[in-house]
Amino acid sequence: MSRTQTGTWPAAVGLVSLLLVASACTDAGEADGTAASQTIAPATSPTTTVASTTLAVRASSTTAQPSTTTTTSTTTTVPPRVWDGLDRVNFLLLGSDAGVGRIGTRTDTIILVSIEPETGDAAMFSIPRNLTEAPLPEDMGVWGCNCFPDIITHLWANGEWYPDAFPGPQAPSVNALKGALGLVFGVDIHYYAKVDLAGFVAMIDAIGGVTIDVPQRIVDESYPHESGGTERIVIEEGLQVLDGHHALAYGRIRRHSGDFARMHRQRCLIGAILSETDLADIIAGRRELAAAITDHVETDIPIEHLGDFLELLSRVELDRLATLRITSYNYGESGHAGYQIYDLERLKADAHALMEDSSTRLDTQDGDGFEATCDESFD
Repeated sequence: MSRTQTGTWPAAVGLVSLLLVASACTDAGEADGTAASQTIAPATSPTTTVASTTLAVRASSTTAQPSTTTTTSTTTTVPPRVWDGLDRVNFLLLGSDAGVGRIGTRTDTIILVSIEPETGDAAMFSIPRNLTEAPLPEDMGVWGCNCFPDIITHLWANGEWYPDAFPGPQAPSVNALKGALGLVFGVDIHYYAKVDLAGFVAMIDAIGGVTIDVPQRIVDESYPHESGGTERIVIEEGLQVLDGHHALAYGRIRRHSGDFARMHRQRCLIGAILSETDLADIIAGRRELAAAITDHVETDIPIEHLGDFLELLSRVELDRLATLRITSYNYGESGHAGYQIYDLERLKADAHALMEDSSTRLDTQDGDGFEATCDESFD
């Protein structure tokens, strides 16, 4: 696993890995090279129901037991928690399209997750890859607009190409994405994690697949395989367990549909994974998952906050997780040839309305919960 200036540890990212898997569902545009077309059969439908489990919580402090001859009292100092002094903890989850036959790094999936620590109320925002002219902090950039004039999915690569243009405490690309998306949503972004295509597949396979009730058949005649080349892939309608390859395709395909349909499916993947998986059990007992995280995930979550993050995620309930439909229809102002200017002031205002009160109802909001909206298809 790539290490950042703040330090990382494989198990630390394990607690958010099941959120991160959705962030690996990156762009399924044309890939370099070709391969003979083949039809992928749908995954086998499950024969048992997977029960929801409960996340482990922060271990409680202990007091030494008195001896038979003397009484000893021990005072335990509880270290500050990761959210002490913060109204919300904000994660930036990135999916890189790095893989065989692909040149450069694009973060085609960008998800901001914001959690209110005391209540567990959470908001999740999928940022469209074609968001253009994202603002940049005053000390960043090489352009005269105080913005990034290209689409947001290319910002990470520009951090690699122009490292001096994105100063800050971390790698230039991390500084760039945190700075730009922090301004878009009007929040401080505290942590990030990035996973690539192969990492997504490996993590889903390590947890035994994910159960998805696919509302509508999805087909891509020239899907770019994560191992290179292309294939014809079909995901049939109905309840089924998707392995890593098919889960990646489910969250990645946008042929015959579009970016919003793909973002919607990614959101449903997150809900399905969280509803049927015990994070603590996986972190403790799955060597395959640990290996996938070590090899494919980059993060700045430090080891000393591992217990805090476990407790924080244990407080989140899916029925209190709010999201927006960030589409050109809802927020677009102008655009051309894949570039889209969004009404960022309105987007910021709506995002803050949800972060301040998860029960707020907006015209742009995604339905009444994961179960309700995942029965819909936007393909």
